[in-house]
Amino acid sequence: MNDLKPQPFPAEIPFLHDLGVEFLGMANGEAAVALDLQARHMNSWHVTHGGVTMTLLDVVMSMAGRSLDPDARGGVTVEMKTSFLQPGGMPGGRMIAKGKAFHRSTTMCFCEGEVWNGDKLVAKAMGTFKYLKRLDVMKKMEHE
Repeated sequence: MNDLKPQPFPAEIPFLHDLGVEFLGMANGEAAVALDLQARHMNSWHVTHGGVTMTLLDVVMSMAGRSLDPDARGGVTVEMKTSFLQPGGMPGGRMIAKGKAFHRSTTMCFCEGEVWNGDKLVAKAMGTFKYLKRLDVMKKMEHE
């Protein structure tokens, strides 16, 4: 994952597109995304909003888990715990999120993630994700 180059997201997720998140890669239980910070990503203290940071962590951890199972096309976050270590970046900065899956069962995956602003660790998280086959997700939506 050291030679990451921006790529299109493996699936169209309108929210991530609107936010400006870049897909850097995912393979072998690891993933990375990036975000070039703009004024619209800031909170009232003019640093990255915590919701932006948590979105990066949620996405990168889920992607890390999905990279272990090519049939896991849909997934939901079951639980996520985030520790904010210092303020995020300011407009013009760039945050990189890295995720790693550390345990996988048949339908669940346990992951950890970090968000970096340059050489500063902004936040760490752990999350549990439930993966579903894409057809299962579509069938469930049809019945609701």
